[in-house]
Amino acid sequence: MLWLTRLWLRRRRPPTAGDPTKNLGLRKAASGVSPPGSTSPRSLNIFDRDLKRKQKNWAARQPDSVKFDYLKEEVGSRIADRVYDIARDFPLALNVGCGRGYIAQHLNKETVGRFFQVDIAEHALIHYVLKPDGVFIGAMFGGDTLYELRCSLQLAETEREGGFSPHVSPFTAVNDLGHLLGRAGFNTLTVDTDEIQVNYPGMFELMEDLQGMGESNCAWNRKALLHRDTMLAAAAVYGEMYRNEDGSVPATYQIYYMIGWKYHDSQARPAERGSATMSFGELGKINNLMSQRKKSK
Repeated sequence: MLWLTRLWLRRRRPPTAGDPTKNLGLRKAASGVSPPGSTSPRSLNIFDRDLKRKQKNWAARQPDSVKFDYLKEEVGSRIADRVYDIARDFPLALNVGCGRGYIAQHLNKETVGRFFQVDIAEHALIHYVLKPDGVFIGAMFGGDTLYELRCSLQLAETEREGGFSPHVSPFTAVNDLGHLLGRAGFNTLTVDTDEIQVNYPGMFELMEDLQGMGESNCAWNRKALLHRDTMLAAAAVYGEMYRNEDGSVPATYQIYYMIGWKYHDSQARPAERGSATMSFGELGKINNLMSQRKKSK
């Protein structure tokens, strides 16, 4: 039995009648194919993309795969909220990593005209294209995601096997997102974080759902085998350290949301250096200046 807690959504999106995905304009699907080359680890190549594609395709082919969509459905809803926060309409949009269309179902044709969706896994649905003054809105797991599971596995593996290996894919630090977006050429950056906590009957149910989501570890340095005794010990540690009063155990998913704009001449830019008409030393005199201006009027 699963339920979501700590959820707060702004229900400001316009209502859509019937199937919301039918209100969108032309939507096309494409299959992402990794570039040719060696499958051995390379510099800054952290993830095995072929393995991740297999994981997602396997998850998408399962007869009950929809029951594992609850987290992506929730994040898709929150991304759509951020689209509606921008006071403009978009004639063209591209959803990279769309899965089953978790964002599309919350949008309408009045806000997004033509909506294209692509995913690395062709069974889930299936270069960077953004016009000047176009906006990029993204979401990804943050550094505190599944910290309960990671701590439990590390403690149990260290106690049973004398050391530990990473069993959860590494995550990006929030401080790095601004640098990455800036290096990619985006301006007017916005990054915010959110947390979604899901309660599970136990650690094994959590791991089953991660597999069902297609979100198993795919890092090159992953350990192929985790002993049964270590798994049982980790489940016991998880329950002992984090168990709720009702007997369930929580799993925290930290989500980073990011917004960046592609450069255009019409965008607001910082003033040139030296163009200020008032120094920082004069900031304390602002109240007096405002009072004098009001009296003069």
